Amino acid sequence: MKLSRIPRQVVLLGLISLFTDMASEMLYPVTPIFLSGVLGASMAIIGLIEGLAELTAGFLKGYFGFLSDKVGKRSIFVVFGYSLSALSKPLPGLLPNTITVLFSRVTDRIGKGIRTSPRDALLASYSGDNNTGAIFGFHRGMDTLGAVFGPLIALLLLNIYSNNFRLVFLIAFVPSLLAIAVSLLIKDRKIDVALRSRKLFPIGFWKEAPKDYKILTILFTLFSLVNSSDVFLILRSKDISHSISAAILVYVFYNLIYASASYPAGILADKFGKKNIFIAGLLIFSGVYFGFGLSSGIGIIWGLFFFYGMYAAFSEGVLKAWVSDLVPDNKRASAIGLITMLSSFSIMLGSVVTGILWDKFGAAVPFLLSGGVSLLVAISLYLLSRKEQTAT
Repeated sequence: MKLSRIPRQVVLLGLISLFTDMASEMLYPVTPIFLSGVLGASMAIIGLIEGLAELTAGFLKGYFGFLSDKVGKRSIFVVFGYSLSALSKPLPGLLPNTITVLFSRVTDRIGKGIRTSPRDALLASYSGDNNTGAIFGFHRGMDTLGAVFGPLIALLLLNIYSNNFRLVFLIAFVPSLLAIAVSLLIKDRKIDVALRSRKLFPIGFWKEAPKDYKILTILFTLFSLVNSSDVFLILRSKDISHSISAAILVYVFYNLIYASASYPAGILADKFGKKNIFIAGLLIFSGVYFGFGLSSGIGIIWGLFFFYGMYAAFSEGVLKAWVSDLVPDNKRASAIGLITMLSSFSIMLGSVVTGILWDKFGAAVPFLLSGGVSLLVAISLYLLSRKEQTAT
């Protein structure tokens, strides 16, 4: 497998994501357990918090992607977005209540919404010779490596300091500050803003978007309705294992697989086509969620998280690389922003519905529903792609 040369700015963006995700993932598997076990929140409340966080991030990813294309700047959004997320991290440790957790999660997602689309467009601008898959795969690998270290640090702190959740929130501020420091080194690449659309976003952009992009956006939005927050996978693991430590460790294992497979998956996507690798990822997702709905053994859970890591490696970075190939540089932030905005809206709704279904009917129902719908989306994407190829 041929390795692609990774530009210095991409490496810096990878380091920023590593430090930020280290902080975020110290808190991500801890927060739902903190909410349910310490603050007494229901599954519906947890789903609502995650849903509102995704709704906020989703709307801003679309808007700031468009704004970044309009002004022809990327780095200013990257620096401000990461800084805002950093400041939100320690708040639940200072004021431990449900409202503070909600405020912290939403503020963190505001920062993510501001930075994500401009950052991804900047990543794509450093690609060349059909290596967008490798660029995004490398970045996702660095990002997810932080998701390996973060939960391990959280688990270590919880074991040393007797489940002191507040301390974990406070310590998470440290790697966030490192991310801010590295973000100051990021430089913009020149964008031809004269070619930008002067129509309103998102209607104007949608009218001008390629047909393949529209098909992908519609089907990915549908898939996102059943791709609820990963906190439900963590809680499902905790229910099966009856152990907070086991639930966090299996989540670390998932991120280790995700981090290890992301760069190779990006290279495979460049070689065999982003569409093919992405469809394979959806099929894996379907099998994993069927497994979570039907399984009751901790050994099986480890296997399911292995394949869930493979799904993640085959999907998120590959999707953004695919979108980057479909649209020109001066519209990439808008394109990535729109598809992630619609996806986040769907995940918001899906997280709320998953929490309600879990409370009323048990864990199996939402997981089996997700497995079935994702399988239909994968088949539809394959059939529509074949139809397009036949037509041409």
